[in-house]
Formats: sequence, structure tokens, C-alpha cells
Amino acid sequence: MRSVLTLIADPATAKLTPETANMAWNALRAAGVMVGDIDWLAPGIACDIALEGAPDLRLREIAVGALAGRPVDAVLQAAAGRRKRLLVADMESTVIVNEMVDELAALVGIGERVADITRRAMNGELRFKEALRERVALLGGLEETALKEARERIVFVPGARTLVATMRAHGARSALVSGGFRVYTGYVAPRVGFDWHYANDLVVRDGVVAGIVTEPILGREAKREALVSLCRELKVEISESLAVGDGANDIDMVEAAGLGVAFRAKPALRTVATAAIDHGDLTALLYLQGYRQSEFAADA
Repeated sequence: MRSVLTLIADPATAKLTPETANMAWNALRAAGVMVGDIDWLAPGIACDIALEGAPDLRLREIAVGALAGRPVDAVLQAAAGRRKRLLVADMESTVIVNEMVDELAALVGIGERVADITRRAMNGELRFKEALRERVALLGGLEETALKEARERIVFVPGARTLVATMRAHGARSALVSGGFRVYTGYVAPRVGFDWHYANDLVVRDGVVAGIVTEPILGREAKREALVSLCRELKVEISESLAVGDGANDIDMVEAAGLGVAFRAKPALRTVATAAIDHGDLTALLYLQGYRQSEFAADA
């Protein structure tokens, strides 16, 4: 069996130099590992180092130690079956920079209070469903027009459109699965190119936010079920799926996927994910699948 170590830097800075890659390569070789040549997927941004044998987290630790704190992500995985046929992504703090409930709270002057609840929920300190109900209750009485106002604040994470467009061009499908609100997934999904989107319905009555969400709430378990159901519907093996998120409510789907990615994530998710991306943008998920930059599709 062969494995591959992928080194990835932020495309905006392109700080993965040949010298840096050689440091990881030399450290692995010095540890007695049979290593192949460095294969550049994108100059300055990403490269693969082929290794003999099954993935061993000890080898990743050796490489990370050799990188000596440089802004480079290192992911070790099996070389076979890297390209996936299904992408399932969280939305907030993953595909978009924002947490939309926090954006709404900021409009009514309770931003810090709600953001603290969000932070604790994403760290796994609070149960997601109860935390969502509590935050939404605080929004009761908000004018419906504020939903659109908050939408104008949405900022897409770099690489999101390229990730989805490239996987689509190579036959994969994609779904946006959010513990947030459908009013925002319905805006984000078509602009990024997702085939499906799933989220919670925020109840609005007579032009005013009622302070409740429709039950049942889409939370941690439902995200995993969405992944499993889509695999079944598409006749895709679970090993052929990729899931990405940032918080504790993404744990179940990230654990279940063939490749589970913690993207600029909270510690609760990082501990269970196959891969952690802290420096690269969302195109890092393409490099993890062995795509070369020359294979990237144009943004949707």
C-alpha cells in the first residue's frame, strides 16, 4: 500500500518553496521512510510526496516538525481513491466567512451575546439544537427586511467556487448542508454551484421574525444523514465522499466521509478529521484529491 503526504500553502502568498518541501522530504527519508520524488501540483502552493506503506500519523508528525512552524498544511492519506464523487460542505465559516445568526444579532445590538453562544456551540461546549433555539429566540421581533440586509454582508471563502466547479467538471456532485437558515443557503448554493442545499427554516410571521425555527432542527445527526442519504441516492460509496466543516456540529458527517476535512476549524472537529486545513483556501480540498492547478475549472 502507498500513501501520500500533501503540503499546501495559501495561494494568496504561495509560500511553499522547494526548500520547504525538501525539508519535509529529507526528514522523512532520514526516518527511514521510502519516499518518491516531490510532485508539484501548483508551484509555490501544493505538492505531493509519495510514501511506501500505509498512512502513519507518526510520519505526518515528522514532516510537520521539519516544517518548523511554516504556514503550510500537511495531510497524510492513502494514495488510492483520492478523487471523490460527492462533496458535502458546511456553509458558515466554511463556504462563507460569516455566521449568519451573528450577523442578524449585530443588527439589533446583541451581536456579542449571540456570538458567544455561537462560539461555545461550535466548540462543542453547548448542544447545538438548544443553542440555536436560544439564539433564534433572541431575534424575535426582528423585521423580515433585516434578513436581506444581513445577506448583503455575506463574504465567500476564497476557492469555494473553484472547488465546486472543478469537482463538477470531473463528474462529482455537491451539497451544502447547514445548521443555519434556508434563506441563506438558498442564496449561497446557486452562487457557488452546489446541486443541493439543506438548512433550517426560520419562521417569519406578518413580516416579523417569530423567534423560532421549524422543527426538527437540522443539526449534527442530520448532517451525517444527509451525507449517507446522498451517497445512497447517487450510488456512491461512502469512501468516495468528501465532507468539510469547521465546528462541533460537523463531527458526525466529517467522521463518516471517505475524506473528512476540518477547515480552519475548532479543536473539537480537528481531533476527528482526516485532514486539517489552516493555511490554504478551499482549493486545498482539490489538492488533497490530487488535482493539479492546471485541471481547475473556471469559477462559476
